[in-house]
Amino acid sequence: MPSLFPERSLGCLCFGVLELKSHFFNILNEMGAGEGTFQNIRVYWLAFIVYWGIVLFGYDTGIAGGVVGNIFFQKTFGIADSSGKINVKKNDEVSSNVVSVLQAGAFFGALISAPVSAKFGRKWPLFLYALIFVVGAILTTVPTGSSHNGLGEIYAGRVISGFGIGAISAVAPAFVSECAPKEVRGRITGLFQIMVAFGVMLSYFINLGVGLHFAGTSKIWRIPFGFQLVPAGIMTLGLLSIKESPRYLASIGKTEEAIATLAYLRRASPESEVVILEMAEIEAAIKEEREAREGLGLREAFLGKGNAIRFFIAFMIFVLQQWGGQNSVNYYAPQIFASIGFTGTKNSLLASGVYGILKLVSTTAFILFGVETLGRKLSLFISGIGMGILFFIVGAILKTHPPPATSPNVAPPSPSPPSRAMAAMLYIYVCFYSMGWGPLPWVYVSEIFPTRTRHYGLAVASASQWLWNFVLTKQTPIMKTELGYKLFIMFGCLDIGALAVFALLIPETKGKSLEEMDIFGAVDAQKRQKDIDVATQTHNMRDQDELHKARSSDDETKV
Repeated sequence: MPSLFPERSLGCLCFGVLELKSHFFNILNEMGAGEGTFQNIRVYWLAFIVYWGIVLFGYDTGIAGGVVGNIFFQKTFGIADSSGKINVKKNDEVSSNVVSVLQAGAFFGALISAPVSAKFGRKWPLFLYALIFVVGAILTTVPTGSSHNGLGEIYAGRVISGFGIGAISAVAPAFVSECAPKEVRGRITGLFQIMVAFGVMLSYFINLGVGLHFAGTSKIWRIPFGFQLVPAGIMTLGLLSIKESPRYLASIGKTEEAIATLAYLRRASPESEVVILEMAEIEAAIKEEREAREGLGLREAFLGKGNAIRFFIAFMIFVLQQWGGQNSVNYYAPQIFASIGFTGTKNSLLASGVYGILKLVSTTAFILFGVETLGRKLSLFISGIGMGILFFIVGAILKTHPPPATSPNVAPPSPSPPSRAMAAMLYIYVCFYSMGWGPLPWVYVSEIFPTRTRHYGLAVASASQWLWNFVLTKQTPIMKTELGYKLFIMFGCLDIGALAVFALLIPETKGKSLEEMDIFGAVDAQKRQKDIDVATQTHNMRDQDELHKARSSDDETKV
């Protein structure tokens, strides 16, 4: 009888396991094991705290679609009549409004965050934005059911919450990127998307639990919206335990405090070679930026040498991310799954929950094992091609095997084999999204800007993300109703024709420090090295002077 596991297959399997084990320990080494603890543990802690604000980003991405899609919510706010018959036009209008006003507020929050961050740093503005979000979360939670007043309170709360989320999404990646060492910066910055995916998954399962156990009460929206206060509270309290960005401190002339903070984050002595060299790079970059752009103000931030292309990339990469289709599925997952045959509260929300789990797992796997291996360009290219092919398959199946019509008074049927196939394609699709166009736009944009203009760059990127997010979420319910299967075909064309092509045109940034980004021609590489050498010598001379003074003081004491 032939073996089910040939020796060659076993050997390949064992080799694969050993390779995976080796790669895992390489990751631990990159994190930097020192005296039994991770060398960069304080940077990971900072990212963990700051990115609770990003959990809010992901949570609000998924929560509204499930709330608005619930039949009790629809009856309470006049979207459906007492028999459960839905006014499709009003449903599309209210759904798009509840979801999209968050993006409208976030757009302005992202823009305003730039000058605030430039003047007051990263830490305390984030604290303020978290408090603003809390106010909005309370407003969305308190409505009791009046059709007009209740929706008004929800709209107002979503706008205020959106302002806080938009500002957080602009500042948080820059803060984490400025504090992370270049060896693991992509991985640490990429935690952004893991936290987004975690927030999305959390929202789907909270909607599922509430929909199953509190179907006929106001808890349908009060529990999901009220839960936002939990991650907001964790972030607000956690910010009290972290320090300001060393790059920001250096940029405003607080050099000694910047050195001390950098040494704290690296768990090294301020006199250590690694701290001195990194600080020299930071100071050299700041010096060059000031010399080249002194007195130019906002104009130089956007039009200075090497900056125009940076802002173009930051703007376009998020235009393309939004039109890749993922957020249409994210925000309206229950409705999207219902459109391919997963009808009924349990079926649509459970399918959405599985989608959320796969997104979290695949994003985490890519951030841990792929982001520093494949690089940015290749990951974005493969991601775009895979997303497009799978959307084409979903569109083709939906065209040839549309799900049967359902009635609100009849129990929903089990999903048909074609519906299950389409769901499977969406599940594979989210894996491709999570290995490129999900996490990497935030990583890439946070890497390409110099210190002086990074907050402007992240603000423009975040504003672009929220602007097109608003446009897409406002139109998705209408496009789903009007286009049907053509919606998936449209997204497939954009994924292959725009996202994948764009990935081939941008420069690679993998393995470069934030001060080494000479890929845009803003700074000559030889001049950069010369400035670093000068800054390093300055730090060494300062250390020698302090040592000499200390010895002289000891000699005087002995005398």
